[in-house]
Amino acid sequence: MSKITRPGIRISKTKVWVALICLLLVFYLVVMFQRSFTLMFVSPEWQAKAMGAGYFLIPLVAAWALIKEVLFGARTEKLANILEAEGGLPVDNLPRTPGGRIVRAAADAEFEKYRLEAEAAPGDWRSWFRLSCAYDAAGDRKRARKAMRDAVTLYRAG
Repeated sequence: MSKITRPGIRISKTKVWVALICLLLVFYLVVMFQRSFTLMFVSPEWQAKAMGAGYFLIPLVAAWALIKEVLFGARTEKLANILEAEGGLPVDNLPRTPGGRIVRAAADAEFEKYRLEAEAAPGDWRSWFRLSCAYDAAGDRKRARKAMRDAVTLYRAG
């Protein structure tokens, strides 16, 4: 992944794509608000007014989800930067298949190490961050996100 670096700023291609997708979503939300306003207040039919109310709620939920995900990503990156500076990030040295996927048995064995670390130090955000990376390597994205949320919560509380 190529990065553009300036003092204090690291911009990756992923961040650029996320920014573009966010801009497109914001444009879509503005159009949805405009349509909902038209349906609710200009159209005389009650069915159109009901559809307009629904159109009004969809952008609110989408905006909430967008903000929540962007904040999650920013907080996760902050923790990763702290761990990187401390030398505490897990090393990605697991064997891979010819297709590039991590060998499941190796990921499961590595996972056990990080699970025990998190159990030994349940209040340490660093252990939860590393456990999240282990869940991700093992292919369990749902638990990886949960462990990362726990790491962010512990970091913000401490």
